[in-house]
Amino acid sequence: MKRAALFACLLSLTSPAFAQPPSATGGPITNQAERDSIAARVRGGAACSGCDLFQIDLAYQNVAGRDFSSSRIRQANLSVAIADRASFQSANASLTNFFGARLGRADFRDANLDHATLVGAYLGYARFDGADLTGADISGAELTGAQGLTQEQLNTACGDGTTQLPAGLTVPTC
Repeated sequence: MKRAALFACLLSLTSPAFAQPPSATGGPITNQAERDSIAARVRGGAACSGCDLFQIDLAYQNVAGRDFSSSRIRQANLSVAIADRASFQSANASLTNFFGARLGRADFRDANLDHATLVGAYLGYARFDGADLTGADISGAELTGAQGLTQEQLNTACGDGTTQLPAGLTVPTC
């Protein structure tokens, strides 16, 4: 019995890292152990499309190229994270802290970035088609070459004199 348990444990360590959705029913996680398990898999390199990552702390982590599409990343901390080419498409990243994060070519299409902090973030060539930037702070952010970013979206966000935007776009001052 011990040998079988050891074998199962070793097999799980050699399997590819893919986090699972929030629960079998797709509903929110109510079990803290399950939430911690998913967070640990993500920190260990797993992608997590459609996951409940509410308040996950990924500060200073490298999550480049990972798929977080349709995930709940609300109130998460991705400050100074590296998330180049990561997909946040259709994710709820409202109130998330992306302070100083590197998000080059990240996909934020249809994402909820309501009141997100993107202060000092690098967002060069990121995609923003349909993203909600209401109340988002993009002070000091670099959005050079951003795709799908509209003046209408920026009118609901705020920035400062150091915010770098694609030609012809402006952002209200915070």
